[in-house]
Amino acid sequence: MSHTASSRRGFARLGIVGAVLTAVVTLTAGTAFAASGTVHTDSGVAVTVRSGPHVSSSAVGSVASGASVNITCQTYGDTVTGKYGTSNIWDKISTGYITDTYVYTGSDDLIAPLCGSGPACSTSGLGDPRSCSQAVTWAINHKTTSYVADYYNRCDHIMGLAYGFPASGSTTAYVHWTQVPSAYRHAGDTNVPAGGLAFFSGGAGHVMISIGGGKFISNDIHGNGTLTETTIAEIKSQWGKPYLGWTQPWFQYNH
Repeated sequence: MSHTASSRRGFARLGIVGAVLTAVVTLTAGTAFAASGTVHTDSGVAVTVRSGPHVSSSAVGSVASGASVNITCQTYGDTVTGKYGTSNIWDKISTGYITDTYVYTGSDDLIAPLCGSGPACSTSGLGDPRSCSQAVTWAINHKTTSYVADYYNRCDHIMGLAYGFPASGSTTAYVHWTQVPSAYRHAGDTNVPAGGLAFFSGGAGHVMISIGGGKFISNDIHGNGTLTETTIAEIKSQWGKPYLGWTQPWFQYNH
């Protein structure tokens, strides 16, 4: 992820959960904690609070420069460049969402849990070259409406690329689903955390990566060889593929 403005730690976001300055964190899965930050803008103008983690989401308020905010959770949305660099992380506060690029938190990565109930994405014990956060960033940075030969009809291959593998190791998306150990599968669950892999059946099946907030990055849905945002509902309606569920980023290539 590029940084064109000042960094809060002096290095690029690594896609690893950063240290929390304002909370005591027990490093066990599922532990909840609070986080806070301070809004800063070079111009001194207020930061817009939006209804969702997107610049197109409706404005629902603002936060003055210098104000402290409590961050209940964080999610991935539109990429924004602000005082603290360029990022796709958005902070959920009491009134809505603000881009993390104007919030001093002491970290250039996540300091709060990902928004949404249910299990979070995790690469723990899987040996993936990239974390869930880094895979989401890769997917967002590679979105394209132009034809790319390596993307056409290669959904499972793209998932492997997102997580830093040269391939997924499975012959098709549906085969990949059947190979994932049951401990890493969440059949029928449409609440897919950012970084989770959403699978469909029907022929060779289909798989796409969640970027949070009910949005996904998928190939081919908006044109052959493209890589664009979509939803589970659009895949089902446009392609008629039944939804299977989501999995943690387990890949046959590494097993």
